[in-house]
Amino acid sequence: MPKIVLENVTKRWGKFYAVDNLSLTIEDNAFVTLLGPSGCGKTTTLRMIAGLDTPTSGKITIGGVTVFDSEMGINIPANKRHVGFLFQNYALWPNMTVYENICFGLKNIKEEMATVNYDVKNADKLIKILSKPKEVIQAINECKDKSGALDTNRALIKLIDLYELSSYTAKELLNYKLQEISNVEEKVKQICDKLRTDIESAIKKYKDSSCQLNENYEVVKIGKVVKTVRKMTKEEIDLAVRRVSRIVKIGMFMDRYPSELSGGQQQRVAIARTLAPEPSVLFMDEPLSNLDAKLRLEMRSELQRLHIDTGSTFVYVTHDQMEAMTLATKICLIENGVLNQYDKPLDVYNKPNNLFVADFVGNPVINFMEAKGVQFDDGSIALEILKDVKATFTPREKMDMGSWIKQQEKEEDNKLQSELAKQKDKKNVEKGNKDSHFRYHIAKVDDSEIVEEEKIISYLDFVIGVRPEFVKIGEHGSLTGEVYSAMPTGMETTVKIRIGNFLFTGVVFGGVLYEIGQTVKLDFDGKGIMLFSRKNGKLISQGSLDVE
Repeated sequence: MPKIVLENVTKRWGKFYAVDNLSLTIEDNAFVTLLGPSGCGKTTTLRMIAGLDTPTSGKITIGGVTVFDSEMGINIPANKRHVGFLFQNYALWPNMTVYENICFGLKNIKEEMATVNYDVKNADKLIKILSKPKEVIQAINECKDKSGALDTNRALIKLIDLYELSSYTAKELLNYKLQEISNVEEKVKQICDKLRTDIESAIKKYKDSSCQLNENYEVVKIGKVVKTVRKMTKEEIDLAVRRVSRIVKIGMFMDRYPSELSGGQQQRVAIARTLAPEPSVLFMDEPLSNLDAKLRLEMRSELQRLHIDTGSTFVYVTHDQMEAMTLATKICLIENGVLNQYDKPLDVYNKPNNLFVADFVGNPVINFMEAKGVQFDDGSIALEILKDVKATFTPREKMDMGSWIKQQEKEEDNKLQSELAKQKDKKNVEKGNKDSHFRYHIAKVDDSEIVEEEKIISYLDFVIGVRPEFVKIGEHGSLTGEVYSAMPTGMETTVKIRIGNFLFTGVVFGGVLYEIGQTVKLDFDGKGIMLFSRKNGKLISQGSLDVE
């Protein structure tokens, strides 16, 4: 499977930048989700890789082949990129059966392919299958109804899936009617003798024309496989359709129309149609958004299995962070066309780059509170939180606040110089949808409370991020609050606790019940508490938070 590389890819319409200078590497056999809020540029990114949208500038390579390069003038069309695209609305033809929907694209493929002798290949396969005639008979007999009558369609699907045959070869095997013959061994011997004669005759014809068949039944001449520009044969198309129908388990629906299928079954058909041409990469644009919650959960599991079974590279667009977390090997989180973080799901959750990432990923959402403080010689930071509460943040790893601030100031200066250089470039188009600092939300009982904005925010102003699982409710907690709401689900209970005008969300595992208004004590437990800079929103450190 190919590696996909995006280098400084930009897509804009006028002054609106849908994707802004995106560089990204998607490894072989990865399952990457492009995650972000609506309008952030994730679908545009997907469409540019697939060839459905043309980037304004940059370079895209798939499997080492450059498919787009603005400087070189290269732009390979979508149908030449060997990629599959699964749309949000499935886009199935309502007047075609499931079989016709899946094979529709295969009929239009015309490219250089090897010459394969399927008569010899199928004859050889039938001989191997007939070496165990009792298994064939048992499989066929399992498809009889209570009265003993054979369900032919069911028997064909059984043979197709059991022996990985085309429908044509399966019909030939069924037509032998082995289940109706008393002397099966003699009948099988006659069939196999005829098949061997046909194989020998075909091989002799190739030898007479200085050709031969290799182990894949491809015609070889002078040591090279004979290739011609052609369309796929009916046998090849049927084998491809049956192969993907086995993967997504829809073999029994081949003769039905889309309107006769459930939403989940239609989704499977759309996936099968996309997989049939064996694309090097499979793109999916919010394919589960039309399904109900239970079916979405089931299809997530199916997609995960499908990724393993096919060994393909999957690129998946979603705004649902739960889908991204459960499916992806890596998450690409985008906001306003800019890449914010590209990491493994748990790394994105446990160590977000900034406030936006921390807020967007996680359910229930992270708790934020503002703080001020200074660092002591031992590395700990004395903080003031919740207006007048004293606390100490102890970094998990050694860090020097002064050095961190100098690094940020250097990066700010470099960014400023880069912006000035862009302004001098006559080809540069100023970004209309300018980037802005993420406005984090601090949960309060009364959101209408007027808070005076600080005129100057420095690097000594912080935002503390506490995931709900780190809010520990116990008898000896340092903070006192009351239960504002409690939502038990059986496995866990989500509790909102009021401390003054502030609300904290915690998750308590097990069947614990709380009464509204109940007084509780709480602490912030663990070493996964996050310390962000209020000035630029970046993660400074992780550690523990002790309240005095």
